Amino acid sequence: MGEPGIVIIGSGFAGICMAIKLKQAGHHDFVILEKAAELGGTWRDNTYPGCACDVPSHMYSYSFELNPGWSRMFSPQEEIHEYLRRCAAKYGVTPHIRYGKNVVSMEYDDATRSWTVTTEDGDTLRPNAVISAIGALHIPKFPEIVGRETFAGPAFHSAEWDHAADLTGKRVAVIGTGASAVQFVPQLARTARHVTVFQRTAPWLHPKPDFAFSPAARRLLRLPGAARALRAGIYWALETRALGFAVHPRLMKAHERLALRHLRAQVPDPELRRALTPDYLIGCKRIIVSSDYYPALTRPNVTLVTDPITEIREHSLVAGQEHEADAIVYGTGFKVTDALAARHIVGRNGLKLQDAWRDGIEAYYGIATSGFPNLFFLLGPNTGLGHTSVVFMIESQVRYVIECLRLLSRTQARAVDVRPRAQRAFNDRLRARLDPLVWNAGGCRSWYLDEQGVNRTIWPGFTFEYWARTRKVRPGAYELIY
Repeated sequence: MGEPGIVIIGSGFAGICMAIKLKQAGHHDFVILEKAAELGGTWRDNTYPGCACDVPSHMYSYSFELNPGWSRMFSPQEEIHEYLRRCAAKYGVTPHIRYGKNVVSMEYDDATRSWTVTTEDGDTLRPNAVISAIGALHIPKFPEIVGRETFAGPAFHSAEWDHAADLTGKRVAVIGTGASAVQFVPQLARTARHVTVFQRTAPWLHPKPDFAFSPAARRLLRLPGAARALRAGIYWALETRALGFAVHPRLMKAHERLALRHLRAQVPDPELRRALTPDYLIGCKRIIVSSDYYPALTRPNVTLVTDPITEIREHSLVAGQEHEADAIVYGTGFKVTDALAARHIVGRNGLKLQDAWRDGIEAYYGIATSGFPNLFFLLGPNTGLGHTSVVFMIESQVRYVIECLRLLSRTQARAVDVRPRAQRAFNDRLRARLDPLVWNAGGCRSWYLDEQGVNRTIWPGFTFEYWARTRKVRPGAYELIY
């Protein structure tokens, strides 16, 4: 087999979307390198009980492949995984995927104007362009707690759920109260003898307007334009949430009232309610949607502990006092801002990505980084969202990458490299907008921020702004390499 012209890394929502759009634009000369044995990314890895999307499914899907058959407003993990498999098959992308290929290094060759991509099993490819679709939420993060490795029972991260460990009738310790924990705690509480939830920071919760679509509703959604109309309605409803994010934190007041009302309605005990009331501005961390998390915490077999964990022992965790446990589940999230840092990536003139990003990760529209020609990031820095579906951002970025490839074929150039000036100007505007907003001004530490407290994760505005600004590639922002 000849060398593919384009390499896509990862086969989650971003990688599959990129592949579909490449084929539609007439590029068939590409491969997808996938580290696992199956496609699906986040939706393949996270199989914990209760795993589901927290964005309505009619929005958390491709705009060109609407699914009128979603079973619920917020679909469960298996259904989303199945949707991705179906899309890959329908658009002829599956044959392009090479499984078990973990990329360990990427080096740009100044002489041949091409990349050398090496995988863990020793394969090398020499494509003209590389598209990184690895996502940000895939490297599990564990807390630094003394004695973590001495624990005798099963202990695992929610993204690496150990289905062989039977937790029925057991005493389970849950560390972390983020988006995943809020989904699996209610499931564990049903069957475990006791669940102890260790909370460092209380999350803000909105009720989850989840419901099953009846067969009649699903038939309606198959009518021409119906699923599209529902999607548009959801899109604009979610976009109003960006007002408080993008315009002024004061506009978050209504969201805060909704969250406090939800808490009062579901937690009658004033003591527990106090422990569950956040002390920072809503939206500073991800707003979580759930209608069964608070009720789970009021069960007699569930305890909420807010003291910090000082030590883990063979059969217990110490936080204020000793709490016995047969198993530990870490709902402690992912290494987000350093997802790429571990990779060996070398651009022009031997520039290492780590050095280019010494003062923090940044990219032009989250897609291109100066000094790394023809390397494109999907869901790169500052393209994450706190208020709506990230699949919308992926589609905007994929279209932008296709435009960059068109620019190459139009000009017969070998590569495009974003000019430092354009990247600088973009990031200066970005910082000026982000720094006064809720993620920095809200008084919390979240995974959106890097070690310096700079928000490297979130897009600070409306998604339609991002869509509008990435519709056309400004040739002046790029250096063409012949």
